[in-house]
Amino acid sequence: MITTQNLKLSYPDGVGREKIIFNGLNLKINKGDRMVFVGPSGSGKSSLIYLLSLLKIPTSGHVLFNGKGCVKPSEKLNMRYKEFGFIFQQHFLLSYMTALENVMLAVKKKDKKVKERAYEVLENLGLKEHANKKPYQLSGGERQRVAIARALVKDPKVIFADEPTASLDRNTGLAVVNMLKQATKDRILIIATHDTTLLDGSERVLHIQNGIVIEK
Repeated sequence: MITTQNLKLSYPDGVGREKIIFNGLNLKINKGDRMVFVGPSGSGKSSLIYLLSLLKIPTSGHVLFNGKGCVKPSEKLNMRYKEFGFIFQQHFLLSYMTALENVMLAVKKKDKKVKERAYEVLENLGLKEHANKKPYQLSGGERQRVAIARALVKDPKVIFADEPTASLDRNTGLAVVNMLKQATKDRILIIATHDTTLLDGSERVLHIQNGIVIEK
């Protein structure tokens, strides 16, 4: 479970004033939740993902995991490595590596077990026949599915996906989101998107605009 307590994020705007992104935000995200942050570009949805995933430090307030906070840099690093998986708008695959090798990059220890797990995740995402292909040999949707496999290979408890379909056409994006949901049934899935057509009603939707956060 992820909980935020009076979370605030603000920046100086360059003319001596404070630009507030969030102020006193309280959220509770439970195991199995599909949480979607929706809003226009610059609304703060990506910032909220970075706050929850400990990639950004709040101005004030706390982010708790199962009731506990991570304060030390080593604690945050350990939490991100062991418990979190990340998917971004760009797939960030290494061009000189195969799909399988890119997936295995998420795990420090490279052994037979890890390789078998990577194959398994790729197969579950319909990429078994593409495991030994380089990124340039894959379509945009296939590359994004490899990125999903890389996020899942460690079996993380939370998946953060920041605009994972922004570079895809609608049909491919919808297929990628559906695969992501199916692959994360027992995990927390948090997606930031501007495309509400990808929603099917199974999600908790947080609308973010001008510092106002409303759950619908």
